[in-house]
Amino acid sequence: MLFAVGLLASCQGKGSGYDASGVFEATEITVSAQGAGELLELDIREGQSLQAGQSVGIIDTLQLSLKREELLGNLQATDSRRYDVNRQMASIRQEIATQQRERRRTENLLQANAANRKQLDDIDARIAVLEKQLAAQTETLEKENRSVGGQVRMLEAQIAQVEDQMRRCIITSPATGTVLAKYAEPGELASVGRALFKLGNLADMYLRVYITAPQLTALKIGQQVRVFADEGEDGRREYSGTVSWISDQAEFTPKTIQTRDERANLVYAVKVAVKNDGYIKRGMYGEIKIDEE
Repeated sequence: MLFAVGLLASCQGKGSGYDASGVFEATEITVSAQGAGELLELDIREGQSLQAGQSVGIIDTLQLSLKREELLGNLQATDSRRYDVNRQMASIRQEIATQQRERRRTENLLQANAANRKQLDDIDARIAVLEKQLAAQTETLEKENRSVGGQVRMLEAQIAQVEDQMRRCIITSPATGTVLAKYAEPGELASVGRALFKLGNLADMYLRVYITAPQLTALKIGQQVRVFADEGEDGRREYSGTVSWISDQAEFTPKTIQTRDERANLVYAVKVAVKNDGYIKRGMYGEIKIDEE
């Protein structure tokens, strides 16, 4: 959430000499729970600096761990139903090999007129039956294995989902920044989407101002401008700022905004990025001066 409504000051009003004024803002991230359960730990405090990926808390994962063990047991039981097709079909293949040897022997006897043709035909018929039986049983076992394989993949996917949910129960900082607000405490119940804390990038601030159409022609993305922040009652601290964004749509001048031309009724929002040395605070008033190039 971005703070502040920009305020454009008259360049000639009160002799300020500034081209536009507004309020400093920071990019903020509201970190929400990605898991559900009791919040066992949330080791942060407001004002604490966090690094991207830093672990700061955990949500109870006991039920998820038990679910994972159950799925692992189902996976093991299901996978054990796979058939070793070669071993299951070994006896039939052995029988086919025996019949083929018997055929060769009978064929030799037939050539020596020591056997009749019917014996050879009976062996051929037996071999044909065994080969059909081998093909049918092999197809049945392979189909069963494919079914078991599908169930295994389904269980593996469910296990991966549970493990992903367990990882999401580890609360981490999504970016480097400062804790601006803490919304939950250990012992409370977390639900998916519940806000846990707010993180802000206070090192890279920006000043949102509004400028008129004539001023727009003097600005471009990446342009350096001078930024002035309040320092005490009458002092000003100067910074170097960079124009990082210019709205491509004009909007009606808010009632709280004064313009260089009182007749102007359309203004453009502008963001000026500023490196914060620690003295710039969110909501602090500031001004910019556009130097002519």
